[in-house]
Amino acid sequence: MSNVQQKLFERNTYKPMGASQACSSLVMSLNREETLSEHDLKTSDNNPDENLLSGKRGQNLRVSVLNMQNQPLMPTTPGKARRLVKEGRAKVIRRTPFTIQLTGATGETTQPITLGVDSGYKTIGFSVVTEKEELISGELNIRTNVSKKLTNRAMYRKLKRGRLWHRQPRFSNRTRSKKKGWLAPSVQHKVDTHIRLIDKLKTLLPITKIIVEAAKFDAQKLQNPKIQGTQYQEGQMRGYDNLRAFILYRDNHTCQICKKKKGILNIHHIIQ
Repeated sequence: MSNVQQKLFERNTYKPMGASQACSSLVMSLNREETLSEHDLKTSDNNPDENLLSGKRGQNLRVSVLNMQNQPLMPTTPGKARRLVKEGRAKVIRRTPFTIQLTGATGETTQPITLGVDSGYKTIGFSVVTEKEELISGELNIRTNVSKKLTNRAMYRKLKRGRLWHRQPRFSNRTRSKKKGWLAPSVQHKVDTHIRLIDKLKTLLPITKIIVEAAKFDAQKLQNPKIQGTQYQEGQMRGYDNLRAFILYRDNHTCQICKKKKGILNIHHIIQ
């Protein structure tokens, strides 16, 4: 394994060490988290609307350098960048992230640089490394309220059309019927966000290789490699009305904390 792959693996925040970590499954989550108790345990919202961000977070370990033709070169240290600007050999063209441009011709030898992207539902992690060190890393938060925004827009448009006496027919004016390869707006936003992030990093660093992690896991197949067909619907909860009924039967109507059998029992998470 090369040094570049080792560095990317060290930066990876998603390392499936087992079936429960790779993807949540019904059987394993029940055995590990769900239990009976006399009290409810309420968990706070992990993603409120006011905490939604759309920006890149991370620490710039080096200063990006561009040549006279706006082509990215190997980054430099803050101290050397300060000296180049002070001597007039470079100028500052961007402060976030901090980027300088050389004012004269110089050697443009670059090294192999690898960009690793870890795709996620809410966050995109990225890391840019060479054979010896990591140049830049961070996270990009993806918007998760696209569907909600579209619902509000449809409501306002419906109210507006309701106030009109007459409007031209628009039966065939639909996106799905006009374009092939159409994607849902939320999915299209995620695709565009990944592309914008990669294009942005390519303007700052001479990236030669890009690795995108897009793994899918079949949790039930991890537990039973021979599962197929209708066996996916014949799991541990088959024959029970809901999750509560299954856990009551599994725990013999007994609180797992105080071992009490009478009274109202509630289901909660030991691990939030």
